[in-house]
Amino acid sequence: MAHIEAICISKKKGMVKREQPKVLLKTGWGMEDDAHAGDWHRQVSLLAGESIDNVKKVLPTLKNGAFAENIITRGLDLTALKIGDRLRVGDQVILEITQIGKECHNAGCAIKKATGDCIMPREGLFARVIQGGEARTGDPLTV
Repeated sequence: MAHIEAICISKKKGMVKREQPKVLLKTGWGMEDDAHAGDWHRQVSLLAGESIDNVKKVLPTLKNGAFAENIITRGLDLTALKIGDRLRVGDQVILEITQIGKECHNAGCAIKKATGDCIMPREGLFARVIQGGEARTGDPLTV
């Protein structure tokens, strides 16, 4: 079953996000206490745990949140999602996919320097919060 493997937030942009056991997502805003929350289309970022596993083959000390991802998924094919698709998180939260991939902040991020590649520009998804609520590590994910 598809589920949340980890949830990460940071208070400031440009910082590695830190794991949290649970977070509150606010409708039209994003994750409470996360620097990327706001009235815009990239309120929450998602990245597949399976993709992170591939990077860890080269960089085994990589910690969750290193890609500035908010939600790490497991068992869900994020590449099958399209802009406009909706994702239910647990029994309360609904996210709507708004963007696939993004431009790196700079061409030489630490992960790209260490591994020769950065997956977030290709595989990261961004969403806005359609319906808020609490999300916890282990919560089921359904499209």
